[in-house]
Amino acid sequence: MELNEINPYVLKVMPSAMRKFDHDISVDPKIIKLTLGEPNFNVPDHIKQAAIDAINDNKSHYPYYWGYQELRDAASKYYRDKFGYDYPADQIVVTVGATEAVAVTVKTLFKPGDAVIIPTPAYPLYDASTTLNELNTLLVDTSDDDFILTPAKVQKAIDDHPDLNVKGLILTDPNNPTGVAYSKEQIAALAPVLKKNGIWVISDEIYGELTYGQKHYSISEYLPDQTIIINGLSKSHAMTGYRLGFIFGPSGFVDEIAKVHQFTVTAAASIVQYAAIEALEHGQDDSKPMLQEYEKRRDFVAKEMTEAGFDVVHPGGAFYVFAKIPVGLHMDSWAFVKTLAKEYHIGLMPGDPFGDNEYVRISYAASDEALAAAMKAVKQLVADHSVEPTK
Repeated sequence: MELNEINPYVLKVMPSAMRKFDHDISVDPKIIKLTLGEPNFNVPDHIKQAAIDAINDNKSHYPYYWGYQELRDAASKYYRDKFGYDYPADQIVVTVGATEAVAVTVKTLFKPGDAVIIPTPAYPLYDASTTLNELNTLLVDTSDDDFILTPAKVQKAIDDHPDLNVKGLILTDPNNPTGVAYSKEQIAALAPVLKKNGIWVISDEIYGELTYGQKHYSISEYLPDQTIIINGLSKSHAMTGYRLGFIFGPSGFVDEIAKVHQFTVTAAASIVQYAAIEALEHGQDDSKPMLQEYEKRRDFVAKEMTEAGFDVVHPGGAFYVFAKIPVGLHMDSWAFVKTLAKEYHIGLMPGDPFGDNEYVRISYAASDEALAAAMKAVKQLVADHSVEPTK
């Protein structure tokens, strides 16, 4: 047997460069990593206890593939109260994290050969998902619009590809890696062009609870019949390892997504679902202390990176700073992060896997001490390696 005989679309997808880099630098015992989107907070105790109780009560049998009714009822109320989502339990599917939610939604909505718009910079999962499903990916650079996708950019992507059947948009709000959060007006402005062109929106709102000084607005409010929302508890409740996500969507279509979900993973783990019920019914404020700390860290990192000569995208949400490397360093994102890791024992994420090789991403979901050490090292790298003034 030859490797080139397997599915060619699998061969087109490379293993995550982000994960490989994070793994490679982890062998350094001195490394301080600000690489992955991993909250440095623990799961709240009341949620952990709910998981323990579920184990002790032998709640370990196959759940219904859509997810437990009690959990979907709780999700319906929780997200309606938080963001105004208008979805009853029978329009909600419980998934194995937001990643699986994205994967089964892409698989369901689009046919091979369809085209999907992905505004960049973007989390690499989306491009991998479209490639694996034999779709055409239209990457739309948003850097000249303050990293906001505009209606004009959507229409231009469609007009520039008259030979393609453009059927989807994957929108992340707040964004990873930039941290940019859309205003109500910016979200509302996208709806007419998407409705006119019959485009599905997969709206990844996993960072929706982590916004600073502004509310999170969902495009589902303006385009309910063409929107599938992805959400989950990894960021809001620091439950990354629990792998618990949700799909919200219009009747009929969400039923079809649920079929793909069923035959992909059967169901989300029973113990995790009981923990999630506790999170949604009694953890409405669990994100607040995290958010307060993140906001202080955001302000610190943005200030320090600006002082070091970086152009910084001011984040309105999530827990990342996306910063443009000073031209005086003559480094792309890979050269910068490799130098920083090797010589200064600090790990940041290159912008290249997200679609912009002039930037680096800093996760400030880390301790104050780690962030202070990282910022000191970045400034030292700039001082040591600048070929010309950084400003």
